[in-house]
Amino acid sequence: MELRQLEHFVAVAEELSFTRAARRLHVVQSGVSAAIRSLERELGCTLFERTSQQVRLTGAGAALLPDARATLNAAQAAQDAVRAAQDTVRGTVNVGAMASVEVVDLPALLGQLHARHPAIDVRLRLATAGSAGLAHALLGGDLDVAFLSLPERKPAGIDARELATVPLVLAVSAAHPLARRGKVALADLAGEPFVDFPPGYGNREVVDRAFAAAGVVRRVALEVPDIDMGAALVRHGLGIAFLPAFAVARTPGLHVLDVLDVLDVDETTLRWSMHLGTSSTRRPSSALRALLDLVDLHVIAM
Repeated sequence: MELRQLEHFVAVAEELSFTRAARRLHVVQSGVSAAIRSLERELGCTLFERTSQQVRLTGAGAALLPDARATLNAAQAAQDAVRAAQDTVRGTVNVGAMASVEVVDLPALLGQLHARHPAIDVRLRLATAGSAGLAHALLGGDLDVAFLSLPERKPAGIDARELATVPLVLAVSAAHPLARRGKVALADLAGEPFVDFPPGYGNREVVDRAFAAAGVVRRVALEVPDIDMGAALVRHGLGIAFLPAFAVARTPGLHVLDVLDVLDVDETTLRWSMHLGTSSTRRPSSALRALLDLVDLHVIAM
């Protein structure tokens, strides 16, 4: 039994697709299939049920998966120990983040990591499905670390540390009729078109929960995965939005309203938090630990 076979097995088990596993491993699909067939012959059992519609683990495959992961983690730890003895940190770190969140100066962080440890390769993925997508990729092993928002309890399998908390404020254009009012209730906003992030993003979840708790139905007219674009759409009268306070402060032509019935722990505002997420089931590599040691140096005071 070879480590390469176990790596291919774990990839297929987590992706439930030979095609996606091959893409993740950067090999051709036939190579993944051959590795799985070879492993099945050595073990004398079938590890996956394959149909034209789906791939799923057999009972034997499900039994093998935890030990396969543990073996790969142990092999990585052995490599790390040797590299540490050579005083050179090597490896690859897969990093996930959202495109327009400024809680962490990510370019500066990755730049310092490269300056200190040039033998570390960084693969950066910007979220296309918000924090929910980043959490899924972290749990599946596609990411080693993610900068994401977890408004509710963190998913099982993820260790999350809060890096910063940012107030969300209700912004309207200076020409909007509501701009003449200093305070509103959520019920006053029921007929307004909203600009918001797509479902799956942490700030969208915070606002959705507030409206659901108040029993108010709102209409999201425009969904954009970019804070500055959202602020610009509001400025031009295309909707209203709950935006991070820092985005409103740098966007001219916006007016901020107090919302009477939106309360959280400090009883004044909605708040959105950014977390540093890692797997709670996989041992961090020396490359990942090197990155984690630098994160706090690049958290931006909001």
